[in-house]
Amino acid sequence: MKKIRRFPAIVVSTIMMIQSYGQDPNFSQFFSSPLNINPALTANIKSKWRVISNYRSQWIGPASPYNTGTISFDSKLFQDVAGNYVDENTRVGMGGMLMYDQAMEGVLKSSYASFNVSGNIRLKQGRPYDGNGSKIRHNSHIKMDEGSEHRLGVGIGAIYGHKRVDFSKLTFGEQFTGFGFDANLPSGEAALSNMKSYVSASAGILYSYINENTNFDLGVAAFHFNKPKQTVLEDDKQYLAARYVIHGNFETFLTDQVILNTNGVYQYQSAASYFSVGGALGYYLPNDEKDVVINAGLWYWSKNAVIPYLGFTYGNFQVGITYDVTISNLREAPKKPKTFELCLILRGDGKPSGIIPSPWK
Repeated sequence: MKKIRRFPAIVVSTIMMIQSYGQDPNFSQFFSSPLNINPALTANIKSKWRVISNYRSQWIGPASPYNTGTISFDSKLFQDVAGNYVDENTRVGMGGMLMYDQAMEGVLKSSYASFNVSGNIRLKQGRPYDGNGSKIRHNSHIKMDEGSEHRLGVGIGAIYGHKRVDFSKLTFGEQFTGFGFDANLPSGEAALSNMKSYVSASAGILYSYINENTNFDLGVAAFHFNKPKQTVLEDDKQYLAARYVIHGNFETFLTDQVILNTNGVYQYQSAASYFSVGGALGYYLPNDEKDVVINAGLWYWSKNAVIPYLGFTYGNFQVGITYDVTISNLREAPKKPKTFELCLILRGDGKPSGIIPSPWK
């Protein structure tokens, strides 16, 4: 009986040791969680500000689900509300994100808070053209292709994290009285109470090319590169491993109403790596009041899942939902695991006309 009742503590201890070297929470809709991908993506938006909320429920069925949720806010600074959000030479932005995740029906809980600052400058703008696509050097009557530009962005961030165990949902062998378990008795697992918070650093760089019909971004980032200690045991070798990210996205109008959105990400942390790549087609319905975009697509998460996506945008509000079709060995479980995600995005102060609607921005 004692060994059976100590099993939850062993599981929690094992999870904690694994996560000391383990991975940060990841999302199927990584493109809708930009502050979790690269600090340089902070305020890299086509409006003045943006709020994003993500919710992921993973492995429903064979085990208690692993739930993760975030809410983030980022905004451009020092910009007039009625200003031009595209052609400014220099952008400064800031943003923050709150994240939580829990496992084992809430026994193990984690919380994170991050704060980012970003800067973005225009490197080069499109040269004048004559209206037939031919660029020329001088003509006072020629308009500028101001929708075409190259930009470089950088971002830095700080992350505060904490993990804890909810002892009210556990019983231990030391609490067995012979007639049942008394949760008021000492558990004998003092190490689980010694979890300490950590502070880590992140940084990233981003290159962007933008014109009237196309948007391209390519970036790299590193999280926890200071490798903070994260342990419940007296072991100085346990730390939170650095996470490295490479990401890219490409959006373009195929026709006046059909939009192609493609993107991919590669992440490496603690000797584990994965990539996700895919795309969606959107049908764009412009009108005088609220633009409407309907998206449908498919992503591949390496050795893990195939992920269909449905999205809908109405004006400044966007919603996206995915369902992970498991292709890993977990698909052989008697109860098939189910994983879904929901993302809500609200952008503020409108967006400029003539700019491609991008789920990333």
